[in-house]
Amino acid sequence: MRQRPGPIPVHVVGSNFSIIIRAITVTDHTILKQAAQRALGYRDRVNKDSPYPLASASELRALFDTGLPKTGRPDKEVLTQLANAAEAGLVGSTGDAFYGWVMGASNPVGIAADWLTSAWGQNSAIYQTAPSAAIAEEVAGKYLINLLGLPTEASVAFTTGATMASYIGLSAARSEMLARQGWNLEEQGQFGAPEICVFVSDEAHSAIFAALRYLGFGRERLIMIQADREGRMDPLDLAKKLAVNENPAIIVAQAGHIHTGACDDFETISELASSHGAWLHIDGAFGLWAKASPKLSHLCTGAENADSWAVDGHKWLQVPYDSGFAFVKNKAAHCRAMATTAGYLNETEQDGRNPTYFVPEISRRARGFTVWAILQAMGRDGVANIVEQNSDNAARLADRLRGIPGIRILHQVTLNQLSLVFETPGSSPNNMTQSVVDKLQSDGRWFVKEAIWRDELILRLSFSSFPKTTSQIDEFSNGIIKCWATVVEEYRPVAPHQDHDISNSPRA
Repeated sequence: MRQRPGPIPVHVVGSNFSIIIRAITVTDHTILKQAAQRALGYRDRVNKDSPYPLASASELRALFDTGLPKTGRPDKEVLTQLANAAEAGLVGSTGDAFYGWVMGASNPVGIAADWLTSAWGQNSAIYQTAPSAAIAEEVAGKYLINLLGLPTEASVAFTTGATMASYIGLSAARSEMLARQGWNLEEQGQFGAPEICVFVSDEAHSAIFAALRYLGFGRERLIMIQADREGRMDPLDLAKKLAVNENPAIIVAQAGHIHTGACDDFETISELASSHGAWLHIDGAFGLWAKASPKLSHLCTGAENADSWAVDGHKWLQVPYDSGFAFVKNKAAHCRAMATTAGYLNETEQDGRNPTYFVPEISRRARGFTVWAILQAMGRDGVANIVEQNSDNAARLADRLRGIPGIRILHQVTLNQLSLVFETPGSSPNNMTQSVVDKLQSDGRWFVKEAIWRDELILRLSFSSFPKTTSQIDEFSNGIIKCWATVVEEYRPVAPHQDHDISNSPRA
């Protein structure tokens, strides 16, 4: 390994140019230390403060929009204003009281690695622009494939999240399915191409419909497959509709329903895909992580038989936002759909991985450093434990609420999601559920949000950050029960008022 040379003296003629050079080459660490101290202070407070933002949208605008200065301001002053303004509108998603959405809490090792990534300032475009970043992706990708039990020959893309990961996987699917029909999408384009039929569940995540729309598959062109009460794709309905299809086919299945956590029957669906020559893509944003757990991997049995997979890193892996992975079994199809090449994007046979072969971007953050660091820090057991403990948290809360009159659990609790409805005879479940949500939010101790599922308003609780203790879950369940009891009392019908007969009353 070559040694990096020491500082090279620079001789500059002209004072103005000298100032510019000094500003670029001489680093003042004070501002970096200030940022670190402010960040540490926030992390220390996050479990003590309310998880809800303190300021409204208009108040935040006033804090940020103080005008664009003509000349620059002191670094410390700018950073202080930024931190004061931002912290007024932060959601406590990295704390213990967050149940609002499926979001991770940013592992401290990941934060530290992310700081280093910013300090190094590498553009992870091709190997030669950032050799270390390319190799970090290569190695971390190998770890992820092994952890998730995916085919060893699969290629990996490091991207922003599961939406873009599905876009990448489905791009490879579109390219390959047309290539099998003798159509070169990359040269001939999509106009006049053979029609591809996309089979997708009624209850697929909105990210799937977005990715398909980006690829030119409008919603009206999709073949919708019925879902069961848990939100799982119905294999019988899929088989029926595949049987009458004569076009190239892409099937989109799901690991981890957004409201129930349920996973599709991948064994049956993958057999159907194989028998019909279809490409199977799995949206496994959080659910596919069950494969990393010996206790829960049965939920995703058969998922390894798919052709492409989309997974989030900023959920259960706790990578700081943003992070996602696309895995494609057919590396050639993946590269054909994504690769960007040009005369100035230098490469040699001795180079390592070229990230631009696997993602749409050229200029991109070096995401592999943080993922590598977290995988090393957590290890195989650490990833399994966080998935299992989050799922145990959801199951315990469900057990604590089950049997309470008027609280309806909408599904089997098999993973990390818990969806509830609150109801009493003669009252609107939507109104009562919203009232419970409002009271929990007013209490301020737990971050919760309502959602709409199958035209019904629900309280949807997600467990995807650092696991909660038993006492934290029990305290939360007691809070829900108390809020529900208050709502029941408020909705209790008032006895009709009895008017007195005053006809024989003495006159005043």
